[in-house]
Amino acid sequence: MPRAGLTPALVTEVSAELADEIGFPQLTMGLLAERLGVKTPSLYKHVTSQADLNHRIATLAMTELADAIRDATQGRAGSDALIAGAHAMRLYVKKHPGRYAAGNAVKPTGPDDPLIAAAGRVLASWSAMLHGYRIDPSQEIHALRMVRTILHGFATLEVAGNFRIDADVDVSFTWMINFIDHGLRTLNDHH
Repeated sequence: MPRAGLTPALVTEVSAELADEIGFPQLTMGLLAERLGVKTPSLYKHVTSQADLNHRIATLAMTELADAIRDATQGRAGSDALIAGAHAMRLYVKKHPGRYAAGNAVKPTGPDDPLIAAAGRVLASWSAMLHGYRIDPSQEIHALRMVRTILHGFATLEVAGNFRIDADVDVSFTWMINFIDHGLRTLNDHH
């Protein structure tokens, strides 16, 4: 790859691909330079540090995840939206485990951080996905946290190869989504 063609966006994209291949914790500026066919110091013309690079990957991941959930759930409501959004997230984590890990590991640096806006878009996608359940506004944050926690846990455990019991993981995923759907639908029955 020609050195002249490097941009911060390209460096970020290639580093995200590398993180997906080798795992986010293993990503280094040296390995990235090797992948790009440049000397490590020349990377610093495009990103200021490993922390800057990690931050860019995290922002990319959250932006992509928000888009994946939004695209999957558009025009859907209730159970259909939940199922489509849950599958979109699971697929994203399976395809992009390294960058997804970055999105969860990196912390925002300040109030104007683009990572905050990207993470906010993920939250907005989840919120739109749950809209059809007509959850009481005071309960919505709890529902969002529950869905995020369950789907994050399932997807990251699956990617790590931690489901070793001889039972179909897809069946477990469907069972779990049906359970969440049932719980969300009965929320309004208790008020």
